[in-house]
Amino acid sequence: MKTTRLLTALILGSAACATAFAAPALDGTLKKAKDTGVFTIGYRDASVPFSYLDADGKSIGYGNEICKKVASAVEKAVGRKLTVKWQPITSGNRIPLLLNGTYDIECGSTTNSLERQKQVDFGTTYFRVSVTAAVKKSSGISSFKDLNGKNVSTTAGTTSVTLLKDLRKKGIETRVTPAKDHAEGFQLLAQDRVAANVMDDILLAGQIANSKHPGDYKLLADPISEEPYGPMLRKDPQFKALVDKTITGM
Repeated sequence: MKTTRLLTALILGSAACATAFAAPALDGTLKKAKDTGVFTIGYRDASVPFSYLDADGKSIGYGNEICKKVASAVEKAVGRKLTVKWQPITSGNRIPLLLNGTYDIECGSTTNSLERQKQVDFGTTYFRVSVTAAVKKSSGISSFKDLNGKNVSTTAGTTSVTLLKDLRKKGIETRVTPAKDHAEGFQLLAQDRVAANVMDDILLAGQIANSKHPGDYKLLADPISEEPYGPMLRKDPQFKALVDKTITGM
């Protein structure tokens, strides 16, 4: 009888331990991936070198590689093979499409800002940028003060739009021409339709490197802001923990 009671106690104790150390139930993004078998990455077509299209129209880039690592981690977490889909997004629609579930994560050139944190969450920072302006060397422009009263371009839906408005407090008034993407914004400068293209320095460097005459351009040395890039995701503590662990592990 004592032996039977001891075995029963050991079995119940083991069951209790198993329950205590069991993995937490999946919810949010991870549950969605397990239930549907699909994990969707949002990508950009002109955010060189983070997320852009190559000559064959394939989405590539530094940010895309990070998103692929996250996708692999999600597969392990949910315990099944997933179909990884790629969803094109723009600066204007990236937050609405994320919130409505069209895609699950973006590792492009999105700044982790306090304003955006009101709607979405961000994983570990993987790059820091300075917001500055690309100008033609022949323009004689050497600082943002020289842009007072001039036409400038920037990508619609980016933090640069707000930063340019804030320059008015410093007495620098610019006429902003919004562009649908980074490539279009830079083309406005290349075609002399604006005096400067204001954007993140690394993105401007990418556009200059891919232009017909890279030597014609320069970046202003007085940036108006420094900002962090991070993977953008829905407010989801469980998924964010996985994203952060994956990126820091890299």
